[in-house]
Amino acid sequence: MILVAFALVLTMTQCKKNEETSQNETVTITLDAKRTNGSRVDVNTATGTVDFESGDKVYVGSGGKYVGFLTHNGTNFVGNITNPMEGQPLQFYFLGNVTPAETLSAGTTESCSVVITDQTEHLPVISCAESYENYVSGVTAYTGNLLNKCALVKFNVTTPSNSPICITGMHNKVTVDFTQNTVTPSIDGEGVIMLPAGSGENVEKWAILLPQEALEEGEDGAAYSEDGVYSGTRGAIPDVDENAYIAVGIFVTVETISSSHTYVDLGLPSGTLWATCNIGADLPEDYGDYFAWGETTTKDTYNWSTYQYCMGSDNTLTKYCNNSIYGYNGFSDNQTTLLPEDDAATANWGSDWRTPTREEFQELLDNTTVTLTTQNGVNGLLFTAANSNSLFLPAAGYRFNSSLVFADSYGNYLSSSLYTVNPDRARLLYFDSDVYNIYSRDRYCGQSVRAVHSEVQN
Repeated sequence: MILVAFALVLTMTQCKKNEETSQNETVTITLDAKRTNGSRVDVNTATGTVDFESGDKVYVGSGGKYVGFLTHNGTNFVGNITNPMEGQPLQFYFLGNVTPAETLSAGTTESCSVVITDQTEHLPVISCAESYENYVSGVTAYTGNLLNKCALVKFNVTTPSNSPICITGMHNKVTVDFTQNTVTPSIDGEGVIMLPAGSGENVEKWAILLPQEALEEGEDGAAYSEDGVYSGTRGAIPDVDENAYIAVGIFVTVETISSSHTYVDLGLPSGTLWATCNIGADLPEDYGDYFAWGETTTKDTYNWSTYQYCMGSDNTLTKYCNNSIYGYNGFSDNQTTLLPEDDAATANWGSDWRTPTREEFQELLDNTTVTLTTQNGVNGLLFTAANSNSLFLPAAGYRFNSSLVFADSYGNYLSSSLYTVNPDRARLLYFDSDVYNIYSRDRYCGQSVRAVHSEVQN
């Protein structure tokens, strides 16, 4: 941890007034804040320095009350304060350009608060200062070091989601007490800090954290995507001090569908709930990722040589084969569906989310009105239930070798069931522009997965 004091020295032009400040009189103050390279919105993550820009606001307190605010016009801070207390310092509060929850009234408001959850567009730096000089009527020049009451912290995020990433358990609320001249951090709700969108592996994202004690590594659910599709964990967070600059990344892994994943309740007899998006997709019309049967990771090439349940060809399967002609070499477990320890859904799509069975696809066909249609410009299959809820499966095609085949023309959605006649093939829901039904395809191909959730696993 590198401690950096974000000291922004406020210097103000002086002018004299011939009369004392009277009751209900406003005083216009101009602040010339020293500037460095960069901007407040784009906090310099190399040094931790913070700068002001046009539109930034500084709230002013005096005599235990809020007395007005000053706005940066691109060069200086300018604004009016009402009835500052004679012979006492002024207090300045920069609240990250987050609008206070309370309505502020000069001369009346004794406290206000802001929540800095949303950090997707800018980093809401929190800082404050007391003027070095006591207020004297007629004098409008005051100075002070505006020091950070937060820390600039780096997160290394691994996620397939292009939605903002939320981290829970953080101090995300600041309360300003004008009567005590204090800035107090606390937790609002689940204490969520929302990082900018962007997917990838070890993508650096910076955030503002308020002072708090160290936190242990978070369990699954301590981090999740804002759209509710993905859930994951975060690493341990050290003590967060004022004026801190934590350059050592805190790792956040968000990679599975969470138990709170958004779903469609079609009122099916079994009570099965269907996920609204394909695995790896952010919207119902997105294609998402592709998987070989029983596997949980995507890959560049899909053929028998890359499939985990074989020895390099379609007649040397090593698992889930109940037919001796396929050269199972003693590995056959005579199963027609994935075992729990190998179930791609149960093990890796998130708590209780799994790949549907062949029977669940058939239940979906039998209990909904099925329509080949287009949604948001994407071809697909729409299931409309009696309760008017609907489920859309995009025609995502499939992957063979390194190519994406028949995208926007065919749909291939894996079940957890094998085709017992030829166990080198898996059962799936297939559709094109004319037909839809339960078909089968070589299980090494990369195909779509739409997860389901139910109280009782089938």
